[in-house]
Amino acid sequence: MQLVDEATFEELVGRGLDLVPDEIWDMMDNVVVLIEDANAEEPDLLGLYEGIPLVERDFYAGALPDRITIYRLALCDFCADHDELVEEVAVTVVHEIAHHFGISDEALHAWGWG
Repeated sequence: MQLVDEATFEELVGRGLDLVPDEIWDMMDNVVVLIEDANAEEPDLLGLYEGIPLVERDFYAGALPDRITIYRLALCDFCADHDELVEEVAVTVVHEIAHHFGISDEALHAWGWG
């Protein structure tokens, strides 16, 4: 376990977001990235995308923003040291952003992202 405080974890998520190329950011639409300690229903969940992926949007006016949530305690518990935590946070951020674009878990796994 590699427990870090909320401020440090927020920095790690920011570093993960910084890895996303500007071209990808420019295509993202109506999505917010949040940090929570844990998912009450699935405490081992590292991240979660909730919303309507871009490829499935037809009539979308007035919709609340999609949510990407990154779970601090689950990621800290999952990782043995700081370097592993840095890497896993970045992988989780990219993984959940990919879901915003409609990329499935199966495709991500096939490409080596999870």
